[in-house]
Amino acid sequence: MTPGVLNTLKERLAREVGDASVSHGMLVLVLAPADLLGIVQGQTPRFEVVYHFYSTAHRVRVRLKTRVPEADPAVESLVPLYGSAHYMERECHDMYGIVFRGNPDLRPILLYEGFVGHPLRKDYPKRQEQPLVPYRS
Repeated sequence: MTPGVLNTLKERLAREVGDASVSHGMLVLVLAPADLLGIVQGQTPRFEVVYHFYSTAHRVRVRLKTRVPEADPAVESLVPLYGSAHYMERECHDMYGIVFRGNPDLRPILLYEGFVGHPLRKDYPKRQEQPLVPYRS
């Protein structure tokens, strides 16, 4: 953690942050309970799709982010460029419902066929009964 990042956050959140420090390489901010919700509230658009890249030639890591709205959570698939993106996109679609246009196979990878909803969205009733799937003997 560079001192510049710590100082920038202290300046931006001066009213809300009681104390800011670095502990074990991680930024630690102490907030008053009344300020917590305002700082961590959701952003719009709701979902953020994050890609991590590493250049072996330059030994540099790059993180790309894009935000997608809840009403149409869709981005272009990276499968045509990076075949290994196939399974990560399937998992993201399974858990969050984000559609990767151009991915030829967005079948569930962690859940079973027939599961209703996307568990990590946390926007469906927790007590909702899922369709029963017969077990094989």
